[in-house]
Amino acid sequence: MPEAADVIGSILELLSWMGLAAGIPLVLIGRAIRRRRCVWISTTAEVFEAGGFKGLRWSDGESTPRLSLHTAEQTRGLEPGTVVALHYDACHPARWGLGEPREENPALAVGWTLTAVGAACTLAGFFLMLV
Repeated sequence: MPEAADVIGSILELLSWMGLAAGIPLVLIGRAIRRRRCVWISTTAEVFEAGGFKGLRWSDGESTPRLSLHTAEQTRGLEPGTVVALHYDACHPARWGLGEPREENPALAVGWTLTAVGAACTLAGFFLMLV
């Protein structure tokens, strides 16, 4: 019958290989995705009203005027004439938002997690060998 240390050692080695073999490529893919993304730029936009719609008037980095119309439900709480902070994608100015953009990169998050688990299991395996 195998000892507990042998079983734990086998499990740690398996997790080490799985974590590092899957985690490192995901980290590299996530870093490549992050490099290829465009930056988000902050600017100000003026709220205006046109008929039954409210909209935002702003200009991008190339001084191109931009307008976007929305229904009253979508712009609840915005009064015409007020100035709001607007964030837009430098490569695609049609992608914009009033809130701070979140940088989501699931490949990088999963990659770092798997790499950390693999490294921790490797260290635990070496520690188990010494005990």
